[in-house]
Amino acid sequence: MHIDDRPSWDQYFMDITVLVAKRSTCLRRAVGAVIVKDKRILSTGYNGAPSGIRHCGEVGCLRETMKIKSGERHELCRGIHAEQNAIIQAAYHGVSIKDASLYCTNLPCIICTKMIINAGIKKIYYLEGYADALSKDMLMEAGIEVIQLKTS
Repeated sequence: MHIDDRPSWDQYFMDITVLVAKRSTCLRRAVGAVIVKDKRILSTGYNGAPSGIRHCGEVGCLRETMKIKSGERHELCRGIHAEQNAIIQAAYHGVSIKDASLYCTNLPCIICTKMIINAGIKKIYYLEGYADALSKDMLMEAGIEVIQLKTS
């Protein structure tokens, strides 16, 4: 391998984020999140049911059954978002994520955005948008840098 063939740090962490998303148990959208500081991975998360709870693949998707549109009524879901899982994993293990960066396959929703702001994350890298204008507004107001990356 030639040194020029090495991925950039951003591409490296986003590639890992895409791999993390493959662990998702959500039937509608597989999302991955990786929290990074000083070029080190602090925690990861993917969307799905909480630990020890049956996955939607076993019991069906409540949101599909109720015909809930993407970006609406987040509380009506068995799953927890990838960003939330990454933040919770860091807290569970006593790892500070203040001033860290978040790599995520999707731009965070408003619920995750509020957690990201209060967790002290300073930068978000993402691949695809999300139907949540309030999230974008709050991230801008909080001064969190948001960067969309291209897929490799």
